[in-house]
Amino acid sequence: MGHNILVSAGEASGDYYASLLVADLRRLWPGARFFGCAGPRMRLGGVEAVIAAEGLAVVGLVEVLGHLPRIYGQYRKLARAAATRKPDLAILTDSPDFHLRLASRLKACGVPVIYLIAPQVWAWRKGRLPRIRRTIDRLLCIFPFEEKFFQEHGIAATYIGHPLAGRIRPSLTKAEFFRKHRIPLERQLVTVLPGSRKGEAARHLPWLISAVGRIYREQAASFVLAASETTGAAFFRERIGSAPIQVIEGETWDAIAHADLALAASGTVTVEAALLGTPMITFYRVNPLSWALGKMLVNVPFYSMVNLVADRAVVPELMQGAMTGERLAAEAMLFLRDEGRRLRMREGLGEVSRRLTVDGDAMAKACAVIENLVEGQAAHVS
Repeated sequence: MGHNILVSAGEASGDYYASLLVADLRRLWPGARFFGCAGPRMRLGGVEAVIAAEGLAVVGLVEVLGHLPRIYGQYRKLARAAATRKPDLAILTDSPDFHLRLASRLKACGVPVIYLIAPQVWAWRKGRLPRIRRTIDRLLCIFPFEEKFFQEHGIAATYIGHPLAGRIRPSLTKAEFFRKHRIPLERQLVTVLPGSRKGEAARHLPWLISAVGRIYREQAASFVLAASETTGAAFFRERIGSAPIQVIEGETWDAIAHADLALAASGTVTVEAALLGTPMITFYRVNPLSWALGKMLVNVPFYSMVNLVADRAVVPELMQGAMTGERLAAEAMLFLRDEGRRLRMREGLGEVSRRLTVDGDAMAKACAVIENLVEGQAAHVS
């Protein structure tokens, strides 16, 4: 009989990473069955969705409050399924508020727990460390500084490399992409990346539209907005009005790779831009109360993962009040008008890319860790 595995991811990026891991595990264990909290990519990969991952994608300390009853209901539904189906293994991806609670339930039932994408307790909420130590059998880290941090706190952690390193690439050439979307080759391209969740994208969009208008008045440039699968293109087309922005969906890597500059919401997409070598301006806004609370809790020198990996300011960060249309446009113009400035940033992004790349595939390393854990558990039982 094949393995019965619970897999859960609550974010678009986590859904993608978990789907890659499921695909590799299917090759390792062809008879395995997967169920859990699944997004579109995991569902496409054959994971039975007890609950849908899209319902968990909320960001912000205050913003999440109104969604708590619904999220708790989803949690209880998944926990009941785990208790009924008794999985041989659980793989939890990102979304620590949801998954650390679930890990406690699973561990109490004797289910081994693998955690993919480490909770960012090195930045804030270090009080979670004892729970991680108690409930997680192996933490799979995708950023190089995390392994040492967790091991120093008595947590079994392995750095597997970033899942996108060596995997991310455009599907079209620049000429093909420009021709497909009728973008003049002689113009610079600015790609707008407002965020993968509707809430954050809606928060960012007015400032981005303002910035695009300012840039457009100063310089002949083209603008594309790369919509995530979870947000969809229609969401943005209804909101951009007469702004000179072309909205596309399902071509984010091409839109980033062929851009002269990206305006990127802080998150996974900034890592994607770094791996593709595209200069960027990063930004983020949350509810003012969430920001005030976060400022008291977060202790990191940078907000962008690109700068944290580089351990220096490679990309500009316009956070909260600093994220205005005027500031975004001013920073963008500095890079659009100065090829040397863009080249220097590309060199810094190359350094980040090298730090995120290890020998071999990240998911192959993850599979090896999981296989060893399962075999060790089986040997212990026998």
